Amino acid sequence: MVAKVDEVKSTIKFQMKKVLCLAAAVGHVKMTDDEPVYNIQLAVNLLLSLFKKNWHNVRALHIKSTMGKPQRLY
Repeated sequence: MVAKVDEVKSTIKFQMKKVLCLAAAVGHVKMTDDEPVYNIQLAVNLLLSLFKKNWHNVRALHIKSTMGKPQRLY
């Protein structure tokens, strides 16, 4: 049961809206500095696996927070 809970916690859910943007929550305030970095890497790798590792299908990658400005990664 503990393994299943850990698996569900580590699952990334992408949300597709009417526009061609994908969104995923990768962190919260109580996380250490390394945990959001790992989650962002995991999310980007999963996103690229959906596009079969083709970067030319990705226009831009942004990190958004609730209080700050969006930061462009790619």
